Amino acid sequence: MPQNLDAVAVRAWCGLALDALGGAREEIDAINVYPVADGDTGTNLYLTMEAASQAVDAAFTGLEPSRPSLAEAVRAMAHGALIGARGNSGTILSQLLRGMAQVLGADRDTDHAGGPVLALALRRAAESAYQAVERPVEGTVLTVATAAADAALDAEGDCGTVARAAYDRACLALDATPGQLAVLGRAGVVDAGGRGLVAVLGALVEALSGETVRLRTLRTTPQSGHARVEPRVMPVECQETPPDATAPAFEVIYLLEADDTAVARLRTRLDGLGDSLVVVGGDGLWNVHVHVDDAGAAVEAGVEAGRPHRIRITHFGVGDAHTAGAAQPQRERAQRAIVAVVPGEGLAGLYAEAGATTVPARPGEPPASGELVEAVRRAHAREVVLLPNDAELRHTAAAAAEQARTEGVRVALIPTRSAVQGIAALAVHEPDRRFDEDVVAMTSAAGATRYAELAVAERQSWTMAGICQAGDVLGLIDGDVAVIGDDTTRTARSVLDRMLAAGGEMVTLVLGEDVPDSLGDELEKHVREAHLAVDTVVYRGGRQSALLLIGVE
Repeated sequence: MPQNLDAVAVRAWCGLALDALGGAREEIDAINVYPVADGDTGTNLYLTMEAASQAVDAAFTGLEPSRPSLAEAVRAMAHGALIGARGNSGTILSQLLRGMAQVLGADRDTDHAGGPVLALALRRAAESAYQAVERPVEGTVLTVATAAADAALDAEGDCGTVARAAYDRACLALDATPGQLAVLGRAGVVDAGGRGLVAVLGALVEALSGETVRLRTLRTTPQSGHARVEPRVMPVECQETPPDATAPAFEVIYLLEADDTAVARLRTRLDGLGDSLVVVGGDGLWNVHVHVDDAGAAVEAGVEAGRPHRIRITHFGVGDAHTAGAAQPQRERAQRAIVAVVPGEGLAGLYAEAGATTVPARPGEPPASGELVEAVRRAHAREVVLLPNDAELRHTAAAAAEQARTEGVRVALIPTRSAVQGIAALAVHEPDRRFDEDVVAMTSAAGATRYAELAVAERQSWTMAGICQAGDVLGLIDGDVAVIGDDTTRTARSVLDRMLAAGGEMVTLVLGEDVPDSLGDELEKHVREAHLAVDTVVYRGGRQSALLLIGVE
């Protein structure tokens, strides 16, 4: 059956690309040496793709059983990326997605696109990205995008075939980048932006064909503060003079509402002020990125062209990020704070009483990295311990932590996978202890806590414990279904017995909003009678919490 691209495939692509970039984020950051060796390309690509993915998800909200058209999905993707674009790499990625949307969304009456249309979309993406960069340089993501587009046009077949051809050629082009750009050759790395694009194209292959693409991981060793690729990149004779202290001091990014004529003048003005100029967008809304010494002049140029907003200025030298108005006096920072993602109002109150700044985890709406960064800012501390309390948030939390570090905050991410692990970590938190010692103690407490959850099956499906039917009560231990039952109390008892079979000293129960207090009393009695010397503590999770959370320490 031919593989076509439709709205559902676009949504899947965005989600898979976000996962791929999340997994490769640290690697991409480590090889980031061009245009500025600030180690944030992977994080910026992740944040940009996160914005695109959220926009596509929003396009599906409230449309069941119908769904958005292909045109609506790709336009949402492009608009989300434009609004959320971060850094040089993210801005270029947003233009690549916009170029694809211009082709894929041209026919509003078509629900899907075939291989030839996808090939044209990839070609338009590469062309529009080149046009967005004021002074294109070979050996970058632009080169990789062009190679992918050329292969797509040469391929014959459905979308899966075209995507695979584009991905394979992109890998080859990426391998060649150190021989095209001297700064990459000296550091012994491939282009970081191109590496990110390869991850995005690999996700496209998977979304269209179901084939899991194994992205090649760079084997790196330190060299002059950067990562080194071995042995895929051959030594390159470099004639270019190494970058020096004359490079621009600031990165300036802002959204701009302006017409095409004003933007053309703005390009000329900014090109004279600095380098790495990228202007993407259209239809009255643009994302402007430039590296300059005079950040104020770059913003003033935007004011002259139209209405700039979401202004972000980053000083490369000290790694401190600023926004408009940031020069105003601020209150003194606390020394240390805890930021935690929490499901349910009751747990949010519990965490807040313990001194944590909380981020709500709404059912079906996991917090974005931007929400976590804002929570870190609200905490207003020099040191922050971040508790994601969900295995699915590991990449989101890691990107948020990296962003907060650029703002001068020391952040430690403890990979808690459940709110009960977060409770265990909070229980041993001592703000007067050295930061590293506190983090180690909290990490140890969280890691020693097994977690479980009771949920109601929404449909028939296969699980690790067998086939469940809609309405069955599922007992998940450490994320896997271990018990299937028809009664909440009996299922909870079975889960507790399995968890305590390996030993334990403390049981934590968090009751959901619709669960009666009698369940907590019954389970506490069961633990007391069946498992001697094990204490039990019961909390109310409140609205939007799980049916039942269980922790065993």
